[in-house]
Amino acid sequence: MSKYQHIQDACYKANMQLPELNLVLFTFGNVSVADRALGVFAIKPSGVPYKDLTPEKMVIVDFDGNIISGDLRPSSDTKTHAVLYKVWDKIGAIVHTHSTYATAWAQAQRDIPIFGTTHADHNTVDIPCAPPMSDDMIKGNYEYETGYQIINCFRERKLSYEEVEMILVGNHAPFAWGKNGDKAVYNAAVLEEVARMAYLTEQINPKAPRLKDALIEKHWQRKHGKDAYYGQ
Repeated sequence: MSKYQHIQDACYKANMQLPELNLVLFTFGNVSVADRALGVFAIKPSGVPYKDLTPEKMVIVDFDGNIISGDLRPSSDTKTHAVLYKVWDKIGAIVHTHSTYATAWAQAQRDIPIFGTTHADHNTVDIPCAPPMSDDMIKGNYEYETGYQIINCFRERKLSYEEVEMILVGNHAPFAWGKNGDKAVYNAAVLEEVARMAYLTEQINPKAPRLKDALIEKHWQRKHGKDAYYGQ
């Protein structure tokens, strides 16, 4: 058995959840799963339909974006994943999709407002939308610069990537991450559902107010605080 088999298995499992959760169409998405001790991550091969994937087809790449093992080309977004792993050292997995509602908010260049308690269960702030990439960045190493487009947005807004595990990339699409593949996919699915709810909220009431601070704090703390009581 390959020393990378465990992350290939985890990466395959996580990727296969994307079509099951209606987060991807055709090959519009990818998941990667890292092994920090080995300094590598497994990622979906580029342009391969989900029905044709196997664990062994997951490509092994280092945190500089170099292919370490695999016969196929890795996802075209590999350098974005590599940058995020290298700079944010607590991430264990990354998901990129073009899910409909989250992508629509990204194309509108809008943060997703925190309207309700579903949102507050997962974030205490609006889900950020990074500004569209500058012309100079576009002309450079595009996928590499996408990683810094995300990182720079968090730095400028003084957000913690360990607390806010999702972002919209302006005019592009969403990214989400987590401690492992399951959590990263969960975050991507939550992001899509919160984006859908926020869109519908604005259709029903274009002047809908943001959730009040007391409810934001209550819902975050009951699930994530030191005295959390949600779940078993």
